[in-house]
Amino acid sequence: MIKVDSHMQYVSREAANEGMPQDVTARNTREGKYLTFSLKDEEYGIEILKVKEIIGIMNITTIPQTPPYVKGVINLRGKVIPVIDLCLKFGMEESVYTDRTCIVVVDTYGKDQGNFLIGIVVDSVSEVVNIRGDEIEDTPSFGVSLDNNYFLGMAKVKGDVKILLDIDRVLTSDLVMVGTLVQ
Repeated sequence: MIKVDSHMQYVSREAANEGMPQDVTARNTREGKYLTFSLKDEEYGIEILKVKEIIGIMNITTIPQTPPYVKGVINLRGKVIPVIDLCLKFGMEESVYTDRTCIVVVDTYGKDQGNFLIGIVVDSVSEVVNIRGDEIEDTPSFGVSLDNNYFLGMAKVKGDVKILLDIDRVLTSDLVMVGTLVQ
């Protein structure tokens, strides 16, 4: 939730939550609108403000000597954009591309690279949902060593669980390598 101060100026989420208990602040910074999509049989969500465009699957130019999840690059209106397959990135079996397969172009951030666009291949886009802070729980402990930095939390929406991704962290390990593809 972003508050507006008395002078009609926008205040950051962090400033708006100043002085609030930490658990309330964590919930408030995660609530908002999310684009939901499927990978295999699971539903995921990313903050809608990160999404720049959703396009159908198109010709992807492969780049040699890249990890299997780096599908290559696309030419989107004259701009070269790297594309990553999230199923492969998460260690899942590669999906068969269908007429519902999409590339979600997101604006991501790396501390050394700044902001740049990257495409993520998803099986299908579902909807945009508004998720309240009280509908989001922290990622549970699975009793094994698991890198859960990728997750903002688990959202309980309409009786289902949607895995909310921190897309910047999902792609952080790829930014240095992928950033060289678009320079």
